[in-house]
Formats: sequence, C-alpha cells, structure tokens
Amino acid sequence: MSEIPSELKYTKSHEWVRNEDDGTVTVGITDHAQELLGDLVYVELPEVGTEMAAEDAVCVVESVKAASDVYMPVSGEVVVVNSDLADAPETINDSPYDDGWLIKIKLSNPDEINDLMDADSYEAEIEED
Repeated sequence: MSEIPSELKYTKSHEWVRNEDDGTVTVGITDHAQELLGDLVYVELPEVGTEMAAEDAVCVVESVKAASDVYMPVSGEVVVVNSDLADAPETINDSPYDDGWLIKIKLSNPDEINDLMDADSYEAEIEED
C-alpha cells in the first residue's frame, strides 16, 4: 500500500501539495505515482520564475518504463526547483514526500488549495485505479 501523508493535499493526476510556513507550497509526485512509474532516471524541471495555471504540465519525469508529465496542482510562480534531482532522480523513488520534492510555488490563487483532495479522498481514488 502506498504511503499517503494526511497533512498533504492531492490531485487525481498523483501530485501532492504541502503548505509551507513562508506562504509557498511544495509540490511533488505521490508514492503511488513513483511506484507506477518504476525506477526514475531523469527529471526535467521548469525554470524559476515560470508562471503556470493549475493543470498545466510543469515537469517531466522519466523512468525505465515511460515518461510522464507532472501537472501544476495550483496556479502560481515557480520560486524554487529541487536541483538535486538532476544528478539523483531516484531520490523521488526513495523519498517522494521529503527529499524527492520537485518545485516550490508562490500561489496566485490560494483558494485553489481547497479544490484538492485530502488523504482519505486520494486513497479512495487510487483504490479505484
């Protein structure tokens, strides 16, 4: 069974969002997503300063099986990227909720967080897959 931390918010496309104390949010892919993808070998991250709307493709993760887009769970500006992933994309497999985060976003519409799923809803969603 995939790990699903209760303090995070989730999307149907398997991204997670964590509110940070500085007003930004951190985004990554879920444990379930990394399990489906298999061993990750490459991550293409956006440029800092990129502004995107919710559901826009923001990153690409490649595994030995396939390449997959990662979508913006909320609208905002990319303020930090996890540059460590360039040399160690497998960090996402090992630690999807901690060291394997992808980007940090300054929200343009904080209310969009309320449209995301909580852990129980996400768990029900992946059980249907």
